Amino acid sequence: MSTDISTGLPQIWLPYTQMKTAPTPLVATRTEGTTIVLEDGRELVDGIASWWTACHGYNHPHIRARIGAQLERMPHVMLGGLVHEPVKDLSRRLAALLPGDLDHCFYTDSGSVAVEVAMKMAIQYWINRGVTGRKKLLSFRDGYHGDTLATMSICDPEEGMHSLFAGAFPEQVLADLPRDEARIDALDTLLAERNHEIAAIIVEPLVQGAGGMIFHTPEVLARLRALADKHDVLLILDEIFTGFGRTGTMFACEQAGIVPDIITLSKALTGGTMALAATVARRHVFEAFLSDSPMAALMHGPTFMANPLACTAACASLEIFERESRLDQVAAISRRLCEELEPCRALPGVRDVRVLGAIGVVELYSIDDMNRLKAALVAHDVWVRPFRQIVYLTPAFTITPDALTKLTSAIQSVIREGAFRKAA
Repeated sequence: MSTDISTGLPQIWLPYTQMKTAPTPLVATRTEGTTIVLEDGRELVDGIASWWTACHGYNHPHIRARIGAQLERMPHVMLGGLVHEPVKDLSRRLAALLPGDLDHCFYTDSGSVAVEVAMKMAIQYWINRGVTGRKKLLSFRDGYHGDTLATMSICDPEEGMHSLFAGAFPEQVLADLPRDEARIDALDTLLAERNHEIAAIIVEPLVQGAGGMIFHTPEVLARLRALADKHDVLLILDEIFTGFGRTGTMFACEQAGIVPDIITLSKALTGGTMALAATVARRHVFEAFLSDSPMAALMHGPTFMANPLACTAACASLEIFERESRLDQVAAISRRLCEELEPCRALPGVRDVRVLGAIGVVELYSIDDMNRLKAALVAHDVWVRPFRQIVYLTPAFTITPDALTKLTSAIQSVIREGAFRKAA
């Protein structure tokens, strides 16, 4: 039964949690590889890599050693008026890795802020070019780009987390993803009518994550690039979830063969060890901010921007991608997820099963008792966090076949048992 955890945890305000009715959270004491060790000694196989971040598993020795060495030299220094080798190294690496001329990196501390900076860049890009009126972003239904006030304005307004805030932020432009000819035509018409007020299109490439793990094809991205070019608006790709191998390529946009004008990165950027995000712009975007006037500069600067420890962790993570066969591991995970989640399709209450890269999704018609479902999964010694009507897996790329099978078997079992329904 749910208890008042605001009494048991009086100093902590948990995310996405009704503190009056939620169960008391489990206490984690240690992580290793793909395992979370609890205070009572139980070991859980982590199926979501701590919100999609720990792509190499927990406590990778190379990342840990590099952070330790950097900690002894310089844990932090302000980026204002100073620069340091870890941020120079990371910027070189990202510019070399990203497609096209995405080679100007602006660093923040979280994905939401990275998106806010992208929005700010896009709007000021037009202002600096002397174009007035382009102050809106075009985003898509079922999209999610963060929980800060500006990013909430470009999420789906019907999305449950943010619906209370209707009218509290500027109105943006909302459209359907151009998945078919009718929607392509509709978006083309919308852009023709309103491109004078639209600074940029923003989209999560291939997967709309928090909106329900909804997939779309690379062709959709190619259409968006073509429409952005046709109507002279910028294209922003939010790769905070999809970047760094999750969809099967290093970046999701590679599968469409396109280069966005701005890309946002976070989550797995540091291998899940420290908070860091990057907003990376193409050369023409960066050059619009070059001027003799200080007013044309991008006036943004988080206190811990490009923290040396976080930049070092990110460099170490990218070195691991170079040395270890992560994308081959993702392909193997994808094949196993397809094989082992497919039987769920025949179970009562299941609407769909889908897999892309190291993302496996079982969509139910509804989840009537989320707390019961989560507890049932923990009883199978796995850590899986369903949301809305989705039970999904986004494991570390280093997960063993046996551990992955433990996750998929647990999902099959709890769905077969009807643990997502209210107890009789």
